[in-house]
Amino acid sequence: MDVSRIRALRGPNLWSRHTAIEAIVACEPQERSVAEWSGFEARLRELFPAIGALRPDGRPGQISLAHVLETATLALQAQAGCPVTFSRTASTVEPGVYQVIVEYSEEPVGRQALDLARKLIDAVVNQTDFDVDAAIAQLRDADEDVRLGPSTGSIVDAAVARGIPYRRLTQGSLVQFGWGSRQRRIWAAEVDNTSAVSESIAQDKDLSKRLLQAAGVPVPIGRPVTDPDDAWVVAQEIGLPVVLKPQDGNQGKGVTVNVATREHLDIAYKAAAEIGEVMVEKYLPGNDFRMLVVGDKLIAAARRDPPHVIGDGVHTVRQLVDKVNADPRRGEGHATSLTKIRFDDIAIARLDAQGLQPESVPEKGRRVILRNNANLSTGGTATDVTDDVHPEVAKRAVAAAQMVGLHVCGVDVVCETVLRPLEEQSGGIVEVNAAPGLRMHLSPSFGKGRNVGEAIINHLYGHGDDGRIPVVAVTGTNGKTTTTRLIAHLFATSGLRVGMTNTDGVYVEGRQIDSGDCSGPKSARNVLMHPDVDAAVFETARGGILREGLGFDRAQVAVVTNIGAGDHLGLNYITTVDDLAVLKRVIVQNVAANGYAVLNAADPIVVAMAPKCPGQVIYFAPDRNHPVMATHRAQGKRTVYVDGDHIVASEGAWRESVALRDIPITRNGTIGFQVENVMAAVGAAWGCGLDWDEIRGGLASFVNDADNAPGRFNVMDYRGATVIADYGHNPDAMRALVAAVEAMPAHRRSVVISGAGDRRDDDIREQTAILGGAFDDVILFQDACQRGRADGEVIALLREGLKDAARTRHVEEIYGEFIAIDRALDRLQPGDLCLVLVDQVDEALAHLAARVEQAAN
Repeated sequence: MDVSRIRALRGPNLWSRHTAIEAIVACEPQERSVAEWSGFEARLRELFPAIGALRPDGRPGQISLAHVLETATLALQAQAGCPVTFSRTASTVEPGVYQVIVEYSEEPVGRQALDLARKLIDAVVNQTDFDVDAAIAQLRDADEDVRLGPSTGSIVDAAVARGIPYRRLTQGSLVQFGWGSRQRRIWAAEVDNTSAVSESIAQDKDLSKRLLQAAGVPVPIGRPVTDPDDAWVVAQEIGLPVVLKPQDGNQGKGVTVNVATREHLDIAYKAAAEIGEVMVEKYLPGNDFRMLVVGDKLIAAARRDPPHVIGDGVHTVRQLVDKVNADPRRGEGHATSLTKIRFDDIAIARLDAQGLQPESVPEKGRRVILRNNANLSTGGTATDVTDDVHPEVAKRAVAAAQMVGLHVCGVDVVCETVLRPLEEQSGGIVEVNAAPGLRMHLSPSFGKGRNVGEAIINHLYGHGDDGRIPVVAVTGTNGKTTTTRLIAHLFATSGLRVGMTNTDGVYVEGRQIDSGDCSGPKSARNVLMHPDVDAAVFETARGGILREGLGFDRAQVAVVTNIGAGDHLGLNYITTVDDLAVLKRVIVQNVAANGYAVLNAADPIVVAMAPKCPGQVIYFAPDRNHPVMATHRAQGKRTVYVDGDHIVASEGAWRESVALRDIPITRNGTIGFQVENVMAAVGAAWGCGLDWDEIRGGLASFVNDADNAPGRFNVMDYRGATVIADYGHNPDAMRALVAAVEAMPAHRRSVVISGAGDRRDDDIREQTAILGGAFDDVILFQDACQRGRADGEVIALLREGLKDAARTRHVEEIYGEFIAIDRALDRLQPGDLCLVLVDQVDEALAHLAARVEQAAN
């Protein structure tokens, strides 16, 4: 069994909406049915008893090693606690070669699980050992390392519940919610509109205390100190017991409370000094409470109890701590609801104050305190008291957060009870914390858990706001780029700042920020991350969907222009037009429930996608009486069609129309494929709710020149002859171009063409077979990149296609694109027409522009 080409599908994809690992698995003939291997399944289940059914889909048929790899990869992740359920193994056209797809919740864990599953199978085949418990522990540790912690995770979960998209920007806790100009960001439980000034104030314990005191909030007295002697002086001044803590600290690190002796103070000073400058405060007796303030509201409150054990008269303190730390809810960091109790110098000093040592055996029922501070990060526990908080206590907590300027704030209160105002019991606020931990509120040790993540999301986004901008995805065989550019133009003329990706680059507000073929998911994600984008239009090519899936979870509108042969068939196991349709259908399957799929009614393969759309369908076609169009109109649904010299949008009895003469790209309706592109763009704009006057204005102002739509039927005048530059590169495009050219008058027609080496032989031949019936002269050139073909091989195939040409009288072969263009231009006479099928789009257009300018002068 050979495992190759492992990919991470990071968005909705050909197989599912889940993120998944996809691998190509080649099995030898003897590996294609494990049922024929004596003892294989028994040995497998001996090593991994929890593996489950070897064919999870339950379908009949033989079970290969690829199916076993699928099952083991999924089961290993599930046993490690990962929330995964989807997997699939698909046969390819190559015998014994499979595509194995397994869902993951964290990409590194999914990749590691695939590798461990392969090693498990090797162990079964080779009769060697495999420690499945160690493998699961390895995956569990990896998952804890990379997954979001409980605080950030709760906020993300709340966003997902509201349909708000999110993207993790780092391996840490920096997360973006929403898209483009509607985005918000958090870092753990800190939100993006909290200023760096406010965060710095919160970190400076002395400064924040003075500000709170100025606002009338009760706080303990104290000041920063320079060394242990200074700390002891301050402790004597304000009176023992005291609290020592870092002036700039968090998560209870370096905090020691209830310090009553010089010896204890020296230990506490050392612990605090390891974090930063030390301050000494008066110790307030009572319980330790954490109040969570979001915006101007108290959302949750918890009493925090210091880490402790209860004696049983049998075990030592150290043994009791080990027993408590064995609780699966306790971990080393913040990934679990509780943290393990630390057994350090501070814990030993606290034991000494109680007359105990680590090896002492406390009597049954005795409560042994291991630390005075009650932070969960040092092993403490929490009890929810949200419903008990007195309104005056809540007001003081909110005032403290607002005085410092924190939108999400953890306010630490020490008092006997939260049932009475602080002033009545000599209580006080001892700290305010930016980016507070949420674990104690989400999963308290005792009491009711609070959905504080929801409160933070509700603070970021008001009711009904999902943080999304209009997203239009465009795919098909031909017309994708022009349609994408036209839709983007319609958005722009409506006053929106537009982000667009296509095969020419990435554009934001008309400015190109990246070049090359940018029709994949990475470019789409970059646009959605840009803060100046109000609407996004993505050309969505097959390659990107295959490599990584979509760059977004769903679109407001999905446009499918057409599906034809010759669109890279034969690559990546997409061998038929039906295969291609299933792949490109992915954007239709991921339309929002209130969105639209804009589909070509004249293409039966595209029409077949309609039932898969979760939203509504807008059909377009030139012929309004086409059966699909007629049925859709009769049902009162949306259609776009040509009626005489107008493009008409129809829904029920409602009509809106635009004259073709007012749409320059169609040349008064004579360029059929451009009319179809316009109808698709109109459907998309309609599906996004654009105003019709703005749609008309956008159609009228869209110019199909080399600057606005490079390589998309760019028409130029050269010494009285018509020159057309186009990037058409498949048989369907050739047919559309021939139809357009034949509608344009000309004395003599010529074409300059090469072929892409990564196409099938028949597709290359068919292009010139089509052109040979429409052009008098054909110039064949060898392009810059043969894409795996031998020198001259593509030109030979193109010439074969001209063998039975009905019209072509002259064929010439040229090596070099620009030389071929120059040869064609030099032959042109006034009234002639030349179609140049460009290969190097930008360079060829620049060359043509220079020749046109030279001729004009």
